[in-house]
Amino acid sequence: MALTRRQFIQIGGAAVGGGVVASGLASRWWGLDRNRVEDPGTDGDRVVASYCELCFWGCGVLAHVKDGRVTKVTGNPDHPLSKGRLCPRGAGATGLLYDPDRLKRPLVRTQKRGADVFEEVSWDAALNKVGEGLLELKRRHGPEALALFSHGSGGTWFKHFMKAWGSPNVGAPSYAQCRGPREAGYLLTYGTPLGSPEPIDLAHARVITLIGSHLGENMHNTQVQDLADAIGSGAQLVVVDPRFSVAASKARYWLPIRPGTDIALLLAWMNVLVEEKRCDAEYLAQHANGLEELKAHVAGKTPEWAAAITGVKAELIRDSARFIAAARPASLIHPGRHTTWYGDDTQRARAMAILAALLGSWGRRGGYLTFNKMGLPPYKVGKEMPHGGKGAADKPRNGGYPVAGEVIASGLCDAATPGHALYDLKGWMVYGCNLIQALPSRKQTIEAIQNLDLLVSIDVLPAEICGWSDVVLPECSYLEREDDVLAPPWREPFLALRQEAVPPLHESKPGWWIAKELAGRVGLGDYFPWKDAREYVDARLTLGRHDVAEARRRGVVLGKVGPVCEEEGLAIELGTDSKKIELHSEELKRLGFDPIPNYVPQEEGPAGHFRLLMGRAPTHTFGRTVNNRLLAEPYPENEVWVNAEAAKALPGFPGPLRNGERVWLVNQDGARSGPVRAKVTQRIRDDCVFLVHGWGQGAKRLRYAHGKGASDAELVTRYKVDPIMGGTGMSVNFVRLEPVGRTA
Repeated sequence: MALTRRQFIQIGGAAVGGGVVASGLASRWWGLDRNRVEDPGTDGDRVVASYCELCFWGCGVLAHVKDGRVTKVTGNPDHPLSKGRLCPRGAGATGLLYDPDRLKRPLVRTQKRGADVFEEVSWDAALNKVGEGLLELKRRHGPEALALFSHGSGGTWFKHFMKAWGSPNVGAPSYAQCRGPREAGYLLTYGTPLGSPEPIDLAHARVITLIGSHLGENMHNTQVQDLADAIGSGAQLVVVDPRFSVAASKARYWLPIRPGTDIALLLAWMNVLVEEKRCDAEYLAQHANGLEELKAHVAGKTPEWAAAITGVKAELIRDSARFIAAARPASLIHPGRHTTWYGDDTQRARAMAILAALLGSWGRRGGYLTFNKMGLPPYKVGKEMPHGGKGAADKPRNGGYPVAGEVIASGLCDAATPGHALYDLKGWMVYGCNLIQALPSRKQTIEAIQNLDLLVSIDVLPAEICGWSDVVLPECSYLEREDDVLAPPWREPFLALRQEAVPPLHESKPGWWIAKELAGRVGLGDYFPWKDAREYVDARLTLGRHDVAEARRRGVVLGKVGPVCEEEGLAIELGTDSKKIELHSEELKRLGFDPIPNYVPQEEGPAGHFRLLMGRAPTHTFGRTVNNRLLAEPYPENEVWVNAEAAKALPGFPGPLRNGERVWLVNQDGARSGPVRAKVTQRIRDDCVFLVHGWGQGAKRLRYAHGKGASDAELVTRYKVDPIMGGTGMSVNFVRLEPVGRTA
């Protein structure tokens, strides 16, 4: 029987929360149930095709508009990412569109930074103030003193502004605070980073191995659909996770690993594959370098060696390794997404990439594919952009991170801090990034902010970073604006259009308009010659010889599907200097790092403390959706997962911790969270606790979410920087639990 996504995210009667089924979020909105549902009358008088931004996967949507309001958002069946279906977040788009707490008018700060006291002003007044501030910044410090933090497709317009302005300092927390280590690890091994969406073939894999990847809770729509299809077709899961996640509940093997020991497990798996000759020898002989060095390296890394480190029984390590190998090459080691854990993360990603190579899955069906991208000519501006390569602000004190492929957002933060060797950033523009929660060490972020001459935020909601800004510019939601064409590499190449379903509410404006107006005030108007985003997109489509009217009707242009793997006749090509898979990395050796990953023990926390682990929930995207009333119905706040045995005898508690009881979390440095409910469960190890990221919002203007749950960002006062690519490992903090107002 085929497995629906609703079934996939459920364990027995519980899914992401007891309210999911009761709310109808899973059944009515996902559209996957066979049971007939009463027609709620939400079909639109007109339907506008667009692509979603409740997360950044970019699924195709159909916005139904009736009597001037968006009544529902459904999946676009023509779009290769959504395939007619949306995840809960995407279906909850109207909760953002009609959020009563949205930013409605431009704001200018009237008191000290962080006081969150502003006055509403006109757009002219706000843009003039920003323009004057930017020109003064350039006069005093030069154009490279300005940095842009950006997350979301609407940031394209502000990246264009930065190129015209003359600054290369454009970064996103999604790199050094999320996926960067795995990009570097796969680049070093195969000569190419993975990008987004990841080029993996979940649907055809026979065994899928998830290492700390909460797929099904981290709800990337296409991958969850592919995973459900794979399991429905008989694929098996191997899950490595200290927590019995939703995915673990579907697994053939669950390995409840001690946090921080993943590299030891991966080396032991390699040991089994090499010693028992379960590798793809022919594939490795043709495509890989360094097999003999790898064999010598893992010779002593037996399952018994790893068992003492990981807390996973040697027999389980050996059996799971054999199981993974038996399905090669359609044995997929999922690369993960949020990979900044312990500071050794590039090496962990390297170990995963090497394991995939031993299985022969790179370039093969059921493993890693070669995706294609539809090209589209750029809009012809007519003037050469003034900015060059990366600027000094991306190169921190130690001379830089040699394998970093993108600007490091935390490095931009460092470069605005007094005492930094390259203290030269004096202005920030922040598009769609709540840096107070996204960057490690809130204290350091605020210190950097206080030393800026100018901080401008562009957002839909009044996130915490807005409260620290000098000027806040309200952008309209994705349902109220046009943006650039989306054209990521994918197995079915496509172009996707974002189109305005309803006019902007209140006095909010689309990003393209804000960037164009701002450019005009600082003498850069010639770099924005288009009338509006619609003209810009239509011109690009016309240059690409596409039918503009048809593209706008469907919301997507489909390209030619070519071969994506060796089984379809595509030769395996590698981007390394040797044109081989680098099991032993000469580049890392030259740079002074281990050429093959080594396990190095992590520091332990103080007595009575638990390692703090963070993750996702299927109905939410970080802190961006926690104020969304529709999405909060099934998951209104986060909980702290605590092992049931550990909960029986917590220091300072008069008795056993009860399920649902509120507690304080206090970290090793004394940082304290807000009160949060405890989820007392056997589904987590007794040496760690777990929080879903994004709650504990300090922004008072987010009236629904303010103060609900606990902020993991408040508890991340320490982090470890990955020396290879600069990622910030944040799972190095420990917390103890304190009771909230309970007596014996």
